[in-house]
Amino acid sequence: MLFNLDFEDAKSRHATLVQQIEAHDVAYYTEDAPRVSDAEYDALRRELEEIEKKFPALVSASSPTQKVGGVSAGGFGSVVHRLPMLSLGNAFADEDVHDFVARVHKFLALPEGGDLDIVAEPKIDGLSCCLRYEEGVLVQAATRGDGATGEDITANVRTIIDVPQKIKDAPAVLEVRGEIYMRRDEFEKLNAAQETKGEKVFANPRNAAAGSVRQLDSSITAQRPLRFFGYALGEVLVPFADTQDGIRKRLGDIGFAQALPQAVCRSADELLDYYRHVEEDRADLPYDIDGVVYKVNRLDYQERLGFVARAPRWAIAHKFPAERAVTVLTAISVQVGRTGVLTPVAELEPITVGGVVVRRATLHNEDEIRRKDIRAGDHVIIQRAGDVIPQVVDVVLAKRHVDSVPFVFPEICPACGSRVIREEGAAARRCTGGLVCPAQAKERLKHFVSRLAFDIEGLGSKIIEEFWDAGLVRTPVDIFMLEARDKTSLTPLRASEGWKDLSVRNLFAAINKRRIISLDRFVYALGIPQIGEASAKRLATEYGSVASLREHVALAAQDSDARPLTDIHDIGLSMAQDIIAFFGEAHNNRIVDDLLLEVHVTDFVRAQKTGSEFSGKTIVFTGTLQTMTRDEAKARAEILGARVSGSVSAKTDYVVAGAEAGSKLEKAQSLGVNVLSEQEWITRSQT
Repeated sequence: MLFNLDFEDAKSRHATLVQQIEAHDVAYYTEDAPRVSDAEYDALRRELEEIEKKFPALVSASSPTQKVGGVSAGGFGSVVHRLPMLSLGNAFADEDVHDFVARVHKFLALPEGGDLDIVAEPKIDGLSCCLRYEEGVLVQAATRGDGATGEDITANVRTIIDVPQKIKDAPAVLEVRGEIYMRRDEFEKLNAAQETKGEKVFANPRNAAAGSVRQLDSSITAQRPLRFFGYALGEVLVPFADTQDGIRKRLGDIGFAQALPQAVCRSADELLDYYRHVEEDRADLPYDIDGVVYKVNRLDYQERLGFVARAPRWAIAHKFPAERAVTVLTAISVQVGRTGVLTPVAELEPITVGGVVVRRATLHNEDEIRRKDIRAGDHVIIQRAGDVIPQVVDVVLAKRHVDSVPFVFPEICPACGSRVIREEGAAARRCTGGLVCPAQAKERLKHFVSRLAFDIEGLGSKIIEEFWDAGLVRTPVDIFMLEARDKTSLTPLRASEGWKDLSVRNLFAAINKRRIISLDRFVYALGIPQIGEASAKRLATEYGSVASLREHVALAAQDSDARPLTDIHDIGLSMAQDIIAFFGEAHNNRIVDDLLLEVHVTDFVRAQKTGSEFSGKTIVFTGTLQTMTRDEAKARAEILGARVSGSVSAKTDYVVAGAEAGSKLEKAQSLGVNVLSEQEWITRSQT
């Protein structure tokens, strides 16, 4: 079905998938409250990757395929990782493992069928963490966060029993990476104690571990049975080992617990034998795992293989199949999102799957409901693989009631009564109510105050709901007018618990702290369709100020020419059209004008490029390279900060010409582009 899509259909589905995945990333990584199962999330990612493979023009820096994890939660300081903490690509079937091994052989130009040592180890279902030791003393601990920046959880990690506080004979700087987790037996004891005290009961060990690590009071963390496996390295100033297996053994020698069983395999078949052995013994392990991980053993091979997007080429996670159960789908409800998209949700009779009670599942869109013929009252097969809310896999038709009727998607918005439409080629239905739709307005306000936007402390989703229902806020400007309009503007809420004088003063102080904001955050906060964190930063980098951005967008609209926007790297035509449409709407411009009277948006200052001569440059490779594969050459260029293109233009900075270079070399010479031989490229890229 996927490859029958034309470009416009693919673009629409791509935008929907990006929105869904980003929301799930925030729920999982930031809130420790996942809303979909691992299997369902992985299915969304696979579909996105397939679309981008078929339609490369849809790939952008803002795509979830190019990013890792989620954003950090509030309350902790930020830690910039000296080396990024990346996530892994996934394998789900035997052929995926064979493909992984074959790709490594091909990339490294190794003989087909030759031995290649690969380490296999359990994939712990916990919270990724990086420990930094200086002169053998633990000085910092951080979560993975978005891969580049995490949360400083040092005080809490110091309470974990098997995290060494000091290491003998350690390098001057040593970063140990691994997983914070909770054993199943200790998790059950914790939940029993929580229930006895009338406190929160955790859904699973992973959520319990993550929630415990994020306690602002480290004395609470100290009471939780947390543990740590150390299995990888971040920054190390001197060589630590030659192989991945050597890293694990040395980490074990200096006091870090290791997850077992672990093996060094030499073929895809050996890896699959290990996988099946671990899967069979999974229930006997004292901790939760959701698969196994394969890593190329030689570190010099790892360095050559490098990374692609959000994951290393030299490693992959082989996931276990999802757990399944049968329950009754009692009703299908419909939720309205920030952009008016209507999302159907399955309301389930509560059922325990893998030790977790599940009650709801997303049904994606009406096509999904129609394809599976899902109806209210049906017995449905659901599955989960480590998280709370399952995927609806199928319907048990033998148990369907004779009076069952197909679900009819509403043509009227359940939130505002406006007409619902489904545009040609779109997968989702959308409310036409726009600004008059309270569901959309509330979701836009929630987006405005969210972490990557204005990030107003104490003004989260629930408070936005309260303020909306009390009639206190209708637009983002109202947030900044609360105190000025009436010092007692929160009077309707003072009667409720939590809104005393001090709470009101703290809220006003938090709002006032956000009256200065960077241009990229401001653009993101506006909620322009398709404009995420990365694309907002692209626009800020290109235009530098709000005035310049609005001026150039207005000119593009006036000339009916989106090229000034599409010339910006990773801004496609569809995105450009959404930007023009947003600033072409009078109400939106009034909101921006009013906001600029209340807040100061700082101009965006471009960072100075440093390091390699290729940093920030566009490079094209052509011809046959003799000393490395084309993939390896591209990977090296990207590490140096270059952008690799497949075509030569006047914007190309360098063309690296291998043997038998053809038309691209001729075009480069005609345009006066710098042409490097393969040897020149190697020499200059190493300096």
